[in-house]
Amino acid sequence: MRNKTFIVGCGRLGASIASYASSQGEDVIVLDQHADSFNKLSDAFSGYTVACDATDVDQLEDAGIGDAKELILTTGDDNTNLFLAHLCQKKYNVPYIYVRFDDPEKGFLIQGMSIKAIYPFQLSRDRFSLLQQGVDKQ
Repeated sequence: MRNKTFIVGCGRLGASIASYASSQGEDVIVLDQHADSFNKLSDAFSGYTVACDATDVDQLEDAGIGDAKELILTTGDDNTNLFLAHLCQKKYNVPYIYVRFDDPEKGFLIQGMSIKAIYPFQLSRDRFSLLQQGVDKQ
């Protein structure tokens, strides 16, 4: 039964998404190579944490990737995120995959696939634009 949200990478973005998903009642599993990264999760986080190397297929399977309905890849390495996105779509048939890219040029590598890209610079730019619009209305 695919009912889990997996988040790989527990930096600021991953921790924020994991904390939000947990607060919405999602069954969340966060994977990161460094156990101390889990300190970034909110105190209200009620999901699971697994310190492992997600690029190691055995460790990924032990974490339960076969039960993933959604995978959000937020490591700081575009190539790692891309590799895991392709692996999890092709081998584990994860239905919803979101991949963080710092380099917007990497987006073409997932064109035509059901994988969606997250660009932190674009999110920041869009947020700034919304803030400006709010200021202009006052």
